[in-house]
Parts: sequence; structure tokens; C-alpha cells
Amino acid sequence: MKEILEILQSDSTLTPEKIAEKTGLDTTTVKAKIAEFEENGIIAGYQAVINWDKYDTESAPTVFIELKIAPQAGRGFDRIAERICQFPQVKTVYLMSGGYDLFVSVQGESMKEVALFVAEKFATLEGVTSTTTHFILRKYKEDGFMLNNEAPDSRQVITL
Repeated sequence: MKEILEILQSDSTLTPEKIAEKTGLDTTTVKAKIAEFEENGIIAGYQAVINWDKYDTESAPTVFIELKIAPQAGRGFDRIAERICQFPQVKTVYLMSGGYDLFVSVQGESMKEVALFVAEKFATLEGVTSTTTHFILRKYKEDGFMLNNEAPDSRQVITL
């Protein structure tokens, strides 16, 4: 049944009938598995991948923030991660291995708004020992989808 999840992840607009065709399962089984996956939280939601740069050249900036955290006794990183998740500007939070502890993506209306948010909300949180902020300058691919899908230059070179 993993195949159903993989198909939905690549194109969540497919109907159960189309998924049944692709998997060789009957439509009733596909519908039941999708309902089960949703009920158990395996499917957490459905989302379109939007190339905002094509829609609006002044789209809201996305920022990646690396946070170093002092873990709390008995709770580790969970308490601060749960607190960070409560901010509506926060889109993603991951516990990481390596040089920092939490990886957070934040979206705001402007670069200034996001910078102030990081300085005022994250840097002042109890347990945060340092932050490193990375502003996205251009997106080429997101969630497996190419965002710069302009037609290639088909002109031919002319030599004399």
C-alpha cells in the first residue's frame, strides 16, 4: 500500500480511480486505504506546489533558520520545538544532527518582517543559544517539481 502514498505524494489530484489503474488495485480498496491513511495521520494533508515567482515577483520571502538549543532535562528539544511550531510564520521544523539542533523555515511578508521576527521571537526564546538565518534568493526545484520550466532556447548556432 506504500505505492498509493507514493502516487499521492507525486500528484495528490489523482482520483482513486486513476490510482487504482496505476496500482492494479480495485477502486474500493484504494478509497478505503486513503481514508485509513487520513484517519491515522499518515496522510497529514494535501498541498499544491506553487511557483510564486511566476505569480508575483514580490512574493513573500522564505527563510531557513538554524537554531542551536540547550536541551531541557526530561524533555530534550521537544518543548522548544513545540513552542516554535506555534508561530504562524513557521512553516517547517526539523530536529537535525550536525552543527545545529533545529532547522526551521519561516515565511513572512517582507525580508524586514522575517528578520525582525527571528531577532525578536527566536533569539529571545529561553534555551536558544544561537541562530543562523539564510534567505532564499531563488528557487529552482521544490518538493520534486522544477520551478524554472521555461522552454529551452532552440535557436541553432550559425557559423560562417
